[in-house]
Amino acid sequence: MSGRRAATAAAGALALGATLTMQSAAAAPAPTAETQSAALAGQLAHWIDTTLAGRTAGSYYDAKSKKLVVNVVDAATADSVSKTGAEPRIVKHSMAQLNASRRVLKIKASIPGTSWSMDPISNRLVVKADRTVTGDRLAQLNKVVRSLGDTVTLKRTTGRLRPLIAGGDAIWGSSARCSLGFNVTVGGAPYFLTAGHCGNAVSNWSDQQGGSDIAVTQASTFPGHDYALVQYTSSIDHPSEVDLYDGTTQAITGADYATVGEQVQRSGSTTGVQGGQVTGLNATVTYSEGQVDGLIDTSVCAEPGDSGGALFDGSTALGLTSGGSGDCTSGGETFFQPVPDALSAYGAQIG
Repeated sequence: MSGRRAATAAAGALALGATLTMQSAAAAPAPTAETQSAALAGQLAHWIDTTLAGRTAGSYYDAKSKKLVVNVVDAATADSVSKTGAEPRIVKHSMAQLNASRRVLKIKASIPGTSWSMDPISNRLVVKADRTVTGDRLAQLNKVVRSLGDTVTLKRTTGRLRPLIAGGDAIWGSSARCSLGFNVTVGGAPYFLTAGHCGNAVSNWSDQQGGSDIAVTQASTFPGHDYALVQYTSSIDHPSEVDLYDGTTQAITGADYATVGEQVQRSGSTTGVQGGQVTGLNATVTYSEGQVDGLIDTSVCAEPGDSGGALFDGSTALGLTSGGSGDCTSGGETFFQPVPDALSAYGAQIG
C-alpha cells in the first residue's frame, strides 16, 4: 500500500458520507438573478426543465455573470426563461433534435470505449472515443457521427474508459476496493451509497483490509445505472459529512442535480480530494462491462479505487464516482452517477 493510501484509508473509509434528502426545486420560487450561486442555478435549471418541458435545449452556469444560461430556439420560450431570472440564449438545435441524434448513437454507436453527453455551450452532443477504439469500430463511429451533421462532434481521448475499481484499501471486499459515497437512511436504518459496479463485485464490506464485516450490499445496479445500497451491520458511526483528507470534513445537508459550468469536488480513497468542473449532463458511457446512461461528465480526475466516492459542491451531494479515463498526474475525465437518482431508486433520505 502506498504511503498516500495508508495515511488516508482508515480515516476516509467511513467519514466519506452524508445522509441525504433530495431538494425539490419545483416546490420553491425560482431563485432571482441577483442570488444565483451554482447550486441555486442548478435548482433553477431543474425548475425550468420541469416547467418548460421540451421547450429548452439545455443550460449552463456562467460563473462570470453568476447567471444560469438557458438555450432556446424561439422568442416565446426566451421570454418565459427571462421571467425566471435566467438568461435565454437562442441556439440552432432543439432538445428534440439532440435527443434524436442521441437515439441514433445508442443504436448504432454503442461501442466499448465511447461516451457521449450534451454540451449546452456548443449546443451539440460531444462523442468521445478512447485509445481502444480503433480499426472497424472507429470507422463505424466516424460514419455514424458524420451522418448526424453538426448536432454531434467527435473527440479522441488518450486514456481508457473504465470503472475505477481496484483491490486494496478504503472500503474493502474480498476482491475489490472502492470508496464510500454518502451515508443515508432507509426506513430509519443506516445505509451508505456507493457505485453499482462495486456492489456487484462485493457483498460484505469492511472498513479495513482483512477486517471484520461492517456492512452488506443490499441492492446494486450496473450496467444501466451505477449505484448500490449497502446496509450497516455494526454500530460504527455514520456521519453526514465528506472526508476532505486534510483532517477536516465537509458537512452534507442535501442532494441536488449538477449544472454544467459548476465547480465541484470529488473525495475518494485513492487520490483524496480533487476539483474540477461539470462539462456535460445525461452522459452515456459504454464501458467494456456494459453501458450506463444519465451520468454527470466532469473534468475532475480519479484513479482506480476512487469508485463510489463522493462528488459534491459545498454541503450539497451531487454524484457517485462511476468511471473515467486518465489519472490525477496527467489529468483526466470522470463520470458520476447523480445522487438524486440513487436516492429515488432506494427510497433513501436524511436520517
